[in-house]
Amino acid sequence: MSLTPRRAPNGGGNDDDAAGRGGLAPPETPAAGTPRRGAREGREGWAALVGGAGRAVPSGAGLPLAVAMSFAAASLGYSVLRELTHGELAAVSRTRGKWDEIALLAAWRVLELSISWFAELDALDVAMMDLLSHGPTIYLLVAFFNLSAGTALGALAIDVLSASLPFLLLRPLSAVHAPGASSSASSLPNRELLAAPLQALTTALSASIYTVTLVLSLRFALPRLLVLYFHGLPTVEPAYAATYAAVLPATLVFGAAASTFIFPPFATAGACADDDAVRGFDPARATLAQTLRWNAWGYTAKTKVVIRRTALTALATGVNTYLACAVTIPGVEAAGAAGYAAVWVLATVCTGVGLGFVGRDE
Repeated sequence: MSLTPRRAPNGGGNDDDAAGRGGLAPPETPAAGTPRRGAREGREGWAALVGGAGRAVPSGAGLPLAVAMSFAAASLGYSVLRELTHGELAAVSRTRGKWDEIALLAAWRVLELSISWFAELDALDVAMMDLLSHGPTIYLLVAFFNLSAGTALGALAIDVLSASLPFLLLRPLSAVHAPGASSSASSLPNRELLAAPLQALTTALSASIYTVTLVLSLRFALPRLLVLYFHGLPTVEPAYAATYAAVLPATLVFGAAASTFIFPPFATAGACADDDAVRGFDPARATLAQTLRWNAWGYTAKTKVVIRRTALTALATGVNTYLACAVTIPGVEAAGAAGYAAVWVLATVCTGVGLGFVGRDE
């Protein structure tokens, strides 16, 4: 049964407009007398992919400034963490890799920030996506490499804050994430779904999906993978001893992040003019090209929001987890890194599918 009480119409515009105002956020209808933001230019294609808020700085300076601040914050944060923990994180990771490995990690970080910027994600979006994509490696280090919880939380906080703080300083939160601070908040369709009780339910659903996926993987798939491809691993006992209660603290965090990133923009996405054409598609009268296009991407604007957000999260999770394992953890082979990353990508995709069913229109 869908949680959506109604589907509020939102006249005009194409599906990219509906899915992309405010990034992967739902469409926003300007209040009367409010000028439309006309300086989007080529950003709308990116905005349709992920979603966010309007820019507060010139487009040419925003991204370089965000990247510079992110790298500076991460460097400062890890320097402080190293001093406070006496190099505990360095003991389980390679702090001085080859230059090509360092360049690869830096290039991916720049690309990750660039995608977030041009997709017009806001700070909360970036924080949640970063938590989902960096969390799996932190979990691995805590569960199997005996990294202390304090050091792990510190490292994760540095990753998340160094990525999201530049966006917080350079860009306002979207209407979806700050409904009380935006004049367009009242135009959000189904804004009742942003209430805390429903957010708690979607968080519980997301956490349960992560929990089941992780526990089953730990019991049946990961032990063999860890033994074969994670050389020097102290023990694989945590995999065999995994229980739902044991992983719940971690999966609750992942569930809350996934729900926050995927569900509100999807649930409050309005209809657009192309939705009627999608629903009324007649394969008997369509050409072969039209039929193929409809089969591949014949979804409503609202459905495209959840697909795009889920795909973006899965991509970031897969690449970040693979690179972190293969490049920064000693003794991990590429096959092992890919297999471990696949577990978390699967959990992300299943969570997106589950949230898609919850927020779908009747």
